[in-house]
Amino acid sequence: MAYIPRLKEEYTNRVIKALTEEYSYKNVMQVPKLQKIVISKGVGAAVADKKLIDYAVEELTKISGQKAVSTISKKDVATFKLRKGMPIGAKVTLRGEKMYEFLDRLVTASLPRVRDFNGIKANGFDGRGNYNLGITEQIIFPEIDIDKVNKISGMDITFVTSAPTDKEAKSLLTELGLPFKKN
Repeated sequence: MAYIPRLKEEYTNRVIKALTEEYSYKNVMQVPKLQKIVISKGVGAAVADKKLIDYAVEELTKISGQKAVSTISKKDVATFKLRKGMPIGAKVTLRGEKMYEFLDRLVTASLPRVRDFNGIKANGFDGRGNYNLGITEQIIFPEIDIDKVNKISGMDITFVTSAPTDKEAKSLLTELGLPFKKN
């Protein structure tokens, strides 16, 4: 029998029923689902030191369990001494089982390690059913060894859903276990 991630199984068994009752969908295909998770990290100091991009790619690869790629600048910015085509960040896009595994690790292991944590803000929705979450320190992830970190930096995590509204997307992410702050 093939391996099925815990959150994916929970989605098919519990979340679909809960969202169908809440929004009275007529068809199972109308129920919003998580399409992908994009983890990105800007490395502004990479203009001076190219090695920082390699560190960022290595960290994102450890965190996500999938090879990260470096991103390049699209245009010249003279004030930042930035040229078109220079590597300036790193990103990784997770889909399928790796996406559910990462979300499970984020909710159960990483977010509780944030100092003074009492939930994530609910104002990160973009109006199209996608949610953006900023993390200030990469050391909240258990895969990162604190002794080998050369510089503490943050990252952005984007949850792309098929939900048409932010309200439905928030319900989906709450059912999947993201701990939103209570108003």
